[in-house]
Amino acid sequence: MKQIFVMFALLLGVCVANAQTADTVKYAAGNDLYRGITRKLPYLQMVTPYGVEVTFAKTVHIIFPAAVRYVDLGSNHIIAGKADGAENVIRVKATTEGFPGETNFSVICEDGSFFSFNAKYAREPEMLNIEMKDFLENEDTSDFSHTRMNIYFRELGNESPLLVKLIMQSIYKNNDRKVRHLGSKRFGIQFLIKGIYTYNGMLYVHTQTKNSSNVPFDTDFIKFKIVDKKVPKRTAIQETVLDAVRSYNEVIEIAGKSTVRTVYALPKFTIPDDKLLLVELYEKNGGRHQVIRVENTDIVNAEVIDELKIK
Repeated sequence: MKQIFVMFALLLGVCVANAQTADTVKYAAGNDLYRGITRKLPYLQMVTPYGVEVTFAKTVHIIFPAAVRYVDLGSNHIIAGKADGAENVIRVKATTEGFPGETNFSVICEDGSFFSFNAKYAREPEMLNIEMKDFLENEDTSDFSHTRMNIYFRELGNESPLLVKLIMQSIYKNNDRKVRHLGSKRFGIQFLIKGIYTYNGMLYVHTQTKNSSNVPFDTDFIKFKIVDKKVPKRTAIQETVLDAVRSYNEVIEIAGKSTVRTVYALPKFTIPDDKLLLVELYEKNGGRHQVIRVENTDIVNAEVIDELKIK
């Protein structure tokens, strides 16, 4: 009798398992869009699109919190592109008057944010100028897997654009003077390095430019380059230029009697003992250039950033 109950229980378990498998396969096979076994994506995985109205006779402008790196359109019913002279503004309009249904477009910004839009035709759009706010300033970012900040860029390696931006913001906000011996002062312009920081191989340089004169200082460019300490006569100068991959609060015009601070993010690099890092700030159509010489010891002694203390 006991053996009969055991056999019955085993048979019942096999039947239930087969039924569950059959239901799963049936669910997948009955899906008109896919073949084979599939799993439905949960809504938590979805980047919710914004609804935008577009028209044929007017242009919709969308202002983003960072420079636009990528735009993709869902159909040829709309056209979109960067506004002339503006890196963080795109213009969108319909190419077909009264097109039916909806189409979509997506935008990726330099800070790693991803925006999705559903677009439909409207004769008179309710909004012609739209500002996409920087949610880093208004939302909780303690979770670094935040919905729209999972885009990675080649120049940042394995570093999250969100984390890079948060680090630069934190350095700027704290405004600490970690370095007191690196600076240049000429013609009423004082150019300082207030701090050198490192995190996960990247280097962050906090600079300050003070214009004590009455004449505005128009920045042409700032250059980071590794050069030889001593160059013998009749010897070609060997230099390696380092391009900043990100900057925070970079201001082109420094007004008279004003001070501007900027944080630059640089890729990982090392300096041999016989070389140094030159940080050069050039004035556009002027001669008040500034140069700071950074030794290898200043680089290796960079302040290590604690991710847990980033605010």
